[in-house]
Amino acid sequence: MKPKLHALLPILSCLLLFPAGAQQWSAEQANAWHKTQPWRAGSNFTPSTAINQLEMWQADTFDPETIDRELGYAASCGMNTARVFLHNLLWEQDSEGLLKRMDQFLTIADKHKIGIMFVLFDDVWDPFPKLGKQREPKPHVHNSGWVQSPGKDVLVDDAKRRALEPYVTGVLTRFKDDKRVTVWDLYNEPGNMNTSAYGKVELPPDKKKEHALELAKLCFEWAWKVRPSQPLTIGVWTGDWSTKEKRDALNAYQIDHSDIISFHAYSDLEKTKAMTEPLFAYGRPVLCTEFMARTAGSRLQDILPYFKEKKVDAYQWGLVAGKTQTQYPWESWKRDFTEEPEEWFHELFHKDGKPYDKEETDLYKKLTGK
Repeated sequence: MKPKLHALLPILSCLLLFPAGAQQWSAEQANAWHKTQPWRAGSNFTPSTAINQLEMWQADTFDPETIDRELGYAASCGMNTARVFLHNLLWEQDSEGLLKRMDQFLTIADKHKIGIMFVLFDDVWDPFPKLGKQREPKPHVHNSGWVQSPGKDVLVDDAKRRALEPYVTGVLTRFKDDKRVTVWDLYNEPGNMNTSAYGKVELPPDKKKEHALELAKLCFEWAWKVRPSQPLTIGVWTGDWSTKEKRDALNAYQIDHSDIISFHAYSDLEKTKAMTEPLFAYGRPVLCTEFMARTAGSRLQDILPYFKEKKVDAYQWGLVAGKTQTQYPWESWKRDFTEEPEEWFHELFHKDGKPYDKEETDLYKKLTGK
């Protein structure tokens, strides 16, 4: 039996809107995609049993039971999305195993109705990642074991940077039409100097930004070869993007080549508004992929309602306090802590599922209609 024309129209319109082999979406394409999506609110997610991306995904420490339980906590308060970091070394170690575990993770997330944003690279924290058993957390220190991807040694080497292409195209090709994946964040905080923690072993600032821009350009080039059905983004996180003229080369490239515009804002409501509203001028969907740092003034009760009002998707940092120890503040790298701070910096839940602050989880329920 021949299909009726009206039944084929959604498929045909999708093919016209997002043709294979295309590069950056137009603003019209990006907004058409956005209209099909709910307002998304959730967290950056690492299970409490993992200190970093490698421990989360390596075969011997992958922990689906904890992932299931803790994504259940997220769903219980109405969260419908999570941002999750990958690592290029996982692909080099066991690409098929990584893809299988990603699929298993997505099945768990989908059970809880949580759409996933994957992050492929990251310039933050330890510049010397290594496979295998990861070190134990340094007591009372924020993100004491998080590692960069690809790390300093690869970032500075043009040939090694280019050798990352199979990782990017392999992961994107496997999940390019998977409805459980909502967004691809290609590169987290490119150029971050990690001054307080690893500044002494980092590249000079101008060199790191130069190489980060080179990798960002490759990320889009490789992703466009696949052109997934989900949007691509690299978020701005530092510097001045209040006008086009004030942007540096890295921020300008990130904004001008992303399908949808993303940014980080660890500031109070007034400053968050000042960071958010210039991005509306580009006429594309806007999402905040990192916010909420209570003692830095970035508070859920102030900022989440604003993001809902402006239809800005929102991803707070952290879900369950665990081995990343991000309930401790950034300053724990400089100031000694001997016990957990009374006021948490990040995170929403204790390991047993008890909210740190019920007012916050109630707010999620209210704003997401849980």
